[in-house]
Amino acid sequence: MDKIDKAILAILQDDCTTPVSDIAERVGLTTTPCWRRIQQLERAGVIERRVALLNPARLNVGVTVFVAVRTSEHSEAWFRKFASVVAAIPQIVEFYRMSGDTDYLLRVVVPDIAAFDGVYKRLIRDVKLSDISSSFAMEQIKFTTALPLDYA
Repeated sequence: MDKIDKAILAILQDDCTTPVSDIAERVGLTTTPCWRRIQQLERAGVIERRVALLNPARLNVGVTVFVAVRTSEHSEAWFRKFASVVAAIPQIVEFYRMSGDTDYLLRVVVPDIAAFDGVYKRLIRDVKLSDISSSFAMEQIKFTTALPLDYA
């Protein structure tokens, strides 16, 4: 990956609807070679997909809750069940296996505390958990989907 590929990726991370002709002009290429580079980045899996970022408040899911989960179960069968339950709950938008005291971390988006309570009750109903701790985000100070390109 060279500096032109990184420049293309930076533009696409900012706005994936930017016309190829505009990208090409900004990175110093003609349209066809630029399009070929984008296609190669897609084939290589560097560009996984192109999405629209939606405004959570406008969709009435402006409350973000981070949920730390601990479990005494560490079997593959338990994990498959837990992952299946999490996948079926659309309000859970991120799911991580962690190191340290927390086994799993979830990011949940909901309109209010009552809606979160429904997610919480569904989690504890459908899967055995040792401990669950929820923290409500008071303010989003930084949010980006753009990945750093310095290490590529």
